[in-house]
Amino acid sequence: MDASALRWTLAMIGIVLLVGIYLHGLYQNRQRKRIAMETLIREEVDSAFIEDEELRTELDHLSQIMTETDERESYDGIHINPAIEADLTPFKVPPPEWFVADILASVAPEHLVNYLLYHTDYHLMTSEVVESALHLVGLVVNEAGYMEYRQAEELRFTMTSLSAPGHFIDIGNAEFSTQGFNCFIDLQANSDSGASYEIMLKKIDELVRLLNVKVYQPNHDLLTIIDVTQTRSKLLS
Repeated sequence: MDASALRWTLAMIGIVLLVGIYLHGLYQNRQRKRIAMETLIREEVDSAFIEDEELRTELDHLSQIMTETDERESYDGIHINPAIEADLTPFKVPPPEWFVADILASVAPEHLVNYLLYHTDYHLMTSEVVESALHLVGLVVNEAGYMEYRQAEELRFTMTSLSAPGHFIDIGNAEFSTQGFNCFIDLQANSDSGASYEIMLKKIDELVRLLNVKVYQPNHDLLTIIDVTQTRSKLLS
């Protein structure tokens, strides 16, 4: 082999060795990266992608929070739409202890026509409001302390308070208050029950406008036109 051929042979061998060394180096680098990724712990991975320290803290404790939640609560108690299963009936304030004055308790139910006036939420009416409204309607306090309405000196109807003690003797005091009123006619003590009934209805209507109250029957059902018509028929007969 002449000198020129020897040189070319040695050059080719050198090139092959260099390429082999380069490829082996690339392979070793890939192996080291793969091993490093497999042994990298979760915190290192998170820190590589999550820069928000607060979010990283929450993620770190997520498994602990889920475990504690599972121990305290059952998934059976979760409702997707609680409104469907909830009681949709509006909350109602329980009625107060209604007071029945002695003057009413002494009258037999068959000889009595009476209606109750009070607010739907049962809130108290103060002295100033009550005294002004009753004065505008024309009611006055009698000797027993109850309110009454007279026409041509004849008693048409009487009113008591739904709060104890039932009378209005202290209506001028700032401490006075009442849940409402009980307007009634004693049929045995009235010479013209039909006329007195119409007058009572008219005055009750005025109080409704002044005090924004509702009118109820003795059983606390709302008074209706049908009820009024039936009572009128009863009084005429």
